[in-house]
This record gives sequence, C-alpha cells and structure tokens, in this order.
Amino acid sequence: MLAAAASFATAQGSRMDGFIDSLMQCMTLREKIGQLTLQVAGDITTGSVQSSPVARRIAEGSMGGVFNVKGAAKIRQLQDIAVRQSRLGIPLLVGMDVVHGYETIFPIPLALSCSWDTLAIERSARIAAKEASADGVNWTYSPMVDISMDARWGRVAEGSGEDPFLGSCIARAMVRGYQGDYSSRENIMACVKHFALYGASEAGRDYNTVDMSRLRMYNRYFPPYRAAVEAGAGSFMTSFNLVDGVPATGNRWLLTDVLRRQWGFDGFVVTDYESLMEMTRHGVGDLASVSVQALTAGTDMEMCSEGYYKTLEQSLGQGRVTDGDIDRACRRVLEAKYKLGLFADPYKYCDESRHAADVYTAANRAEARELAAKTFVLLKNEGDLLPLKKQGKIALIGPLADNAANLCGTWCVAFTPERYSTLRQGLKRAVGNKATVLYAQGCNLTRDAALQKAAEFGKTIPRGDDAAMKAEALRVAAEADVIVCAMGECAEMTGESSSRASLELPDVQRELLAALLETGKPLVLLHFSGRPTVMTWEQAHVPAIMNVWFGGSEAADAICDVLFGDRVPSGKLTMTMPQAVGQVPICYNHLNTGRPVPEGAKSYRKFQSNYLDVRNDPLYPFGYGLSYTTFKYSAPRLSADSMAIDGSVKVSVDVTNTGQRDADEVVQLYIRDLVARVSRPVKELKGFSRVHVKAGETRRVEFTITPDMLKYYDSELRYGLDPGEFSIMTGPDSRRLKRCKLTVY
Repeated sequence: MLAAAASFATAQGSRMDGFIDSLMQCMTLREKIGQLTLQVAGDITTGSVQSSPVARRIAEGSMGGVFNVKGAAKIRQLQDIAVRQSRLGIPLLVGMDVVHGYETIFPIPLALSCSWDTLAIERSARIAAKEASADGVNWTYSPMVDISMDARWGRVAEGSGEDPFLGSCIARAMVRGYQGDYSSRENIMACVKHFALYGASEAGRDYNTVDMSRLRMYNRYFPPYRAAVEAGAGSFMTSFNLVDGVPATGNRWLLTDVLRRQWGFDGFVVTDYESLMEMTRHGVGDLASVSVQALTAGTDMEMCSEGYYKTLEQSLGQGRVTDGDIDRACRRVLEAKYKLGLFADPYKYCDESRHAADVYTAANRAEARELAAKTFVLLKNEGDLLPLKKQGKIALIGPLADNAANLCGTWCVAFTPERYSTLRQGLKRAVGNKATVLYAQGCNLTRDAALQKAAEFGKTIPRGDDAAMKAEALRVAAEADVIVCAMGECAEMTGESSSRASLELPDVQRELLAALLETGKPLVLLHFSGRPTVMTWEQAHVPAIMNVWFGGSEAADAICDVLFGDRVPSGKLTMTMPQAVGQVPICYNHLNTGRPVPEGAKSYRKFQSNYLDVRNDPLYPFGYGLSYTTFKYSAPRLSADSMAIDGSVKVSVDVTNTGQRDADEVVQLYIRDLVARVSRPVKELKGFSRVHVKAGETRRVEFTITPDMLKYYDSELRYGLDPGEFSIMTGPDSRRLKRCKLTVY
C-alpha cells in the first residue's frame, strides 16, 4: 500500500541505502523478481487501464515498470494501482523511446550531431525530458551512442555518426539534458544504448553478428559509452549482438568487468526488447539457462521476454542463482526509483495540468526550428544558386514535399503529425504573396509497389501512376522559374529494421530528377535521409544540393529559413558519404595499411590498397559542409613546439570570413600519432569549436592539447601515450587541413 512505502521513506529519511535495506527486508522473492520485469503497456493505450493484464500484474506486485504508454492520466492510474493495490506500494518506472523529442520533435540524432552544437543538443534533450515528464514518462531509452561507419545500417539515424570524440561529447550532453540532477519533476532518467558495439553489425544488417578485437572496442567504440557513465547516466540497455561470441545481454565481461568495475557505473542494466529470449537463438541455452546467465552477468531488468519472471524462482531452488544475485538486481532497480524521487512522490510525473503548459509550446518549437536549421548540410552550390529569392514562380516537386509525418523521421513514438506543417505549407508561408508556389508529387517513392508494401514504408505518401505524375511534374516545371525537389528516403526507410543494400536515390525518383534537369531550369535538391547515401550522380549533375535529413516537427519552416537565406547553412557531416556502396564501411579515421594510397590520389595504383573502379576518397568527407559565405584558415600555431608528457600546449588558428554574409563555422582539430606501439589512425578528431564570424572578420580559435588527447589503448589494453612526434591539423573538415608538428618528451 502507499502508506507502507511512505512509512519507509519517513523512517529512513533521505538515506537511500537504509531505505532500500528496510524495503527489501519486507519483500517476498516474487516481489523482488517482479521488480526485474518490464512490459509494454500497449494493451491499455486504447483500452481500459483497470481491466488490462498489465494492471493485474502491477496489483500483484510483479512488475517493476511499463513502457510506451502516453498520457499523465493513464500513467497516474497505473501508479495508483502500484502504490495503492500492491502489497508494498512500490511505484513504477514508466519508459518511452523519447529519442529526439516528445511532441516537439527535434531532428533525428544523426542530424543533431551535424550541428556540432553540444549546448543546443543538451537543450533539446532537456526540452524532450520536460515534455515527456509532463505526460507521465520518467525514463527514456536514449541516447543511442553506438559508433557506426556503415551507412547500410538503418539505425545510424539514431546515433551521432562515426567519430568517438564527437560521439562522447554528445553522449554527455544528452545525459545531462535528460537527467539534470534528478531534483526537478522535469528531469527523467536516461538509458544509454546499445551496450555494446551494435553499430558494427556485419554487412550493415540489423541484429547481425559483431566481431572485433578488444583494441578496436576500447579505442573506437567504447568511448561514448564511458562518457555517458562519467556524465552520470542512470541506466544502460544491452544490445542484440554478440560480443566475443557471447550475447551482450549475458556477457559478464562486458556488463560487470568493463561497465561496472572498470568504469564505475552504479545504475541498472535493462535488456533490449526480448533480447534475453533471443539468446536462445544464438545457441547458448534454453530460457532458464540464459536467464541465469544474464542475471549473473549483470543484467538487472528484462524487457518483455519474461525469462526472469518465469524461471528465476526455480533456478534459485536448483542453486543456479543465489538470493544475492536477485537482491543485487532488485536493489539497482529500486535505487533508480529512489533517485527519481518516486518513493517520496509516486505521482511526481502525473500532473495532468502540465501538458498544456509544457508540451509543444511556442518556445519549444522555436528551439526546435533554430536547431534544425543548424543541422542541414549544404553539399553543393554551383554558381551560388542558393539562397533562393522570394520571387517569381517556384515549383516544389517530389514525393516528400507534402507530408508532415515524414519530416520527423524515425522513432517518434509520441508525436502528433496533424499539428505539423508540410514542406509545401512551409514554403507557401515563407514566400507569402511575394512568389507563387507550384506543386506536383512527381513520382512514387520507388517503382516497386510490392517492396514498398512489404517493407511498410511511405504509407502516408499516396501512390499513383508514375508516368502521369511525371508528366504533371514536367508541366509544372515548365511554368516555373526555379525547381525545388524534395526527394530521398522516407522516414520508414531508416531506423530499426531498415537496412539497405543500395544507397542510391530510388529508381523512379532519379529518373524524374534527370528529366527535370533536362528542362534547363535552375534546380535545388533538398535531400531527405537518415543515413549517408551515395550521391555521386547528383554531385555531377545537380547544381545545388542540401541534405536536410529529417528535421523534426519544425522542419518545414527551418528548411525555408535556410533555403531563402534567413539562416546560413552551417551543418557539417558526422558520417563519411561514399562514392559507391562498395566503399562501405568507410571512415576518415582509418589505419594507414602497409601499402597506403595518398589521400586524393586520382588514379588506380597497382599493388596498393585501392579499388580498380573508384578512388578511395569519399564523395564528401567527415566534417564537410558548405556555407553561403567562404572562410579562409591560417596554418595552426603552437604555443610551444614541444610538450612534456604530463604537460599541455595551446594551438591556435585564425579563421577569416572572406564572403559577404555573417555565418557560423565549425573549426576542427585533428591529431595523428606518427610513431606508436600499435598502428594508429591517419587522423583523429580531438577538438572542435562552433564560432560565429561576421563578414570580413577574423576570429582566433584556440585549443589546448592535453595528454589525454594523445593517449590510446595498446594491444595489451594499457592506456597511455608515447613520447615522440605528433601531427597537429586544423581546418573546416577532415580533408582540407593545414598542419604543424608537436614533439612530446
């Protein structure tokens, strides 16, 4: 009962350990195992709370949390059942995939990373937490911090790209934004996912095998997870894949040795959706066996598969687990509830009046619009076609031009697309009576209707006859002064279970784009995507290309802000964009090999590490992005040419805006260890600064090089740095760099 939980809180005051000790002394084995159980609450989303199977389980005290139920009123009813009908009145964790916003939707995480603005990203997480908490949610399955270099994997849309340094900065920002210090009802608990290595799934195929050296784990894939731990993340989620041949959900080395002992994580670990049950398909045992393995490995709560609930009591009787194993997991879940303040006030997140005041507000929308504009990456702007003028006749053509839901991208569990604008509506609003907007859908997403239906993408985009739609598009284009094409991927083509073997623009869209170019009219391609795609043909033929990703609920206005020059594009790529899918996985921070081909080499070189049919270089490198102005960089200057192994040195670079517009620029610092105990990458991002530079102005940007920026793990997993020479590089992206040399002694 509620009074029971309240009496514990009163007796023990604010001491979490004493409070939980007293509570657990009163708990039965079934109640403890119940705390380790997490179920989806989807059966009550449209039905009665009181009569649902979930409610009955909560009343029995056999459920620690629920997820993906929306609305403070329904969640209050669930909490009421937990605290008034269950024997001990233990409140619930209430989770949701609040991945890049709640009802105010921010750009997808990959796009957010392209802003290189960690303060703005932190604010986006804080707003998402504020909105979700206003509707009863107290736990989010975000941030996803998986490093990935394979654009075929659909879940790159949920992460921050290929770089461990930038990914670590964003991981910290997201955790801080969601959690704060837990003191406010606007703070919710973060759940870092997916631990670990999910972004390295073989062949870019979701749920597939992962296999790599531990050296690679520690140097490239682990840093963002560890950064999230250091930021105080309250929970972690296991990944579906294997780590060293052992499913991550049951991997003791990963969950106990690394996460807890090496990094000091003190929160709780939850499985991904049914990943405990899926261990049986990996061939490591039946449900009872894998439940024992997961619990003893360090997985505290299981999502959906119910192996713990169904088998742990019997396994305890058989001596396969101990009371201590169950108590340890139960304590961690209870500690999370205590940190969130749920024992002090189970209804902390159930204030129904907050929705109107805190959700999808004008201030939240303004923040989302401003941040979205920072994420767009201008890839090409031949003849300064952009920004467009608000005059004449503008033809808006493409299957993605008139659909609001699509603008939000993947993982928008709580969104309300009927409240959002389409690009067509935003364009009309932007030009007002200064210009005429003509429109044609032009084509389907793809010619293959059977594939589209089977894969369930583009469901909200009407299908029609491609020939008729193409004819209409050409008629509209003939009337126009300029053509704006809205093409690319739809939202459902990215995210979970959305891997692609081909990364080119879908067939019928490419054909329409080619036909529109043949009109000779100026043409701008607004390219929507949740991943790097292959745009080699477009780069060769289309005069202006801007990657707008999926910009969220305010994307329509944000795109127009940049399209017409009210905002200057400043996004920079955080994943390398290949020339051909055969280059994937591809990254800027690769190893040199024993037969390297120089960066920028134009032709094939026999018996060296290259392809017969395409250069090694990407189409667009990591860190790349154009502006409506131009910048000139000085060579980097060091405050000293040498540095003690425990010292520091400053490096500065002058950045001059040589164009006519004030604009933001992302200044990037890279370092290469020239001689080390193991082969090191040809360059690694170690610093960045987003600066505003007025037209004609020169800004000096300074970085401090510290020993930690030079350290790495060697093949024995020893962490340190080597005395010797380091190349220090600064520039606007990972390809256009100027260098100096630093000696460390």
